[in-house]
Amino acid sequence: MPFLYQTFYNFRNLKNDTIDLSSREVYFVGENGQGKSNILESLYLAAYGNSFRTHNEAQIIKKGENQFSINSLYKCADENIQKITVALENGKKRIDKNGKRIHDRKELINTIPCILFCHDDMKFATGEPEYKRFFIDQSLTLYDSLYIDDLRNYKKILKSRNQILKNHEYEMLDVYDRQLAEYGLIIQEKRKKAIFQFNEIFGKLYHEISGIEGVKIHYSPSWKPADSKAESNSENFFPASQDIYSLLQSKRESDKILETTLTGPHRDRISFVLNNSLFIPTASTGQCRLISLILRISQAIYYTRATGLKPVILMDDVLLELDPQKRTKLTSFLPEYDQLFCTFLPGEPYQNYMHETTKVYNITSGEWNVQ
Repeated sequence: MPFLYQTFYNFRNLKNDTIDLSSREVYFVGENGQGKSNILESLYLAAYGNSFRTHNEAQIIKKGENQFSINSLYKCADENIQKITVALENGKKRIDKNGKRIHDRKELINTIPCILFCHDDMKFATGEPEYKRFFIDQSLTLYDSLYIDDLRNYKKILKSRNQILKNHEYEMLDVYDRQLAEYGLIIQEKRKKAIFQFNEIFGKLYHEISGIEGVKIHYSPSWKPADSKAESNSENFFPASQDIYSLLQSKRESDKILETTLTGPHRDRISFVLNNSLFIPTASTGQCRLISLILRISQAIYYTRATGLKPVILMDDVLLELDPQKRTKLTSFLPEYDQLFCTFLPGEPYQNYMHETTKVYNITSGEWNVQ
């Protein structure tokens, strides 16, 4: 199992000490504000090099201090034990792996693959298109480091193109359009294949847990195939780079007027449909919450199918809005995992989800005690 120990130093309200995580399932039980989510945040930070709760990592430092660090000891699938250190001092972050500094977070991503379930996942169902795109992109980057480069290159070119549109300096548009088409098509193709594979998992799970059959993820790329008949007959049909270049040329006048790029993967739309109609506008809050949870389960299954490896699951108070029957069903459909970390309020029936291997910590004022 990946996480063996975690050591905290000035990390939020947690005491400066080491916690034993060497169990397949670890539950953290406590009232709100006691530090349960802080522990999950530290595990996510070790896996990805950033927080899922804030973009301002200075907020993580314990009140009255000017630095923090965490040290994670974990065991890889090949049984090698390695160490990750993440520290922030004087506003500068440092990430070390086995004592060697990491300069690019993508070096971490394939080390400890974590699937996080948290309250903000609701945005994947009900939020703006950017959240849905983020979810699919995150699913791909869990195992495809080249996709990280594709996204970075596309965003860099898009930023430059938008800048020259704002500055009315159009001489370089031809160059940027060809590059935008090249990287944009790679992104679009990978997203479409990923969503096709997700639908093989997602719809069946949603039916079995909710009883509603036929809910699917629908992908509407900004750049559509020129031949709609070809699109309907092939999952792998995509417009050619030259076609996209021509499309960008045809949209230039509009782009110049609005001083921004109006088409491309940054404008892709992902939605949830039932019987060819949008599902979210008529879905209940519970149904939307269930979509976000099943998306995460599907993400873990998708990752395992792509890599043959099992992820670490982090679940941060995500079962509260489900009725008891759906909670039980959902927990029975949890994906295979290497390790599972969950947070619970004291009144929740967490005993119903325990296994022989489960360790339970009571969390109070940033301190932990084995139950």
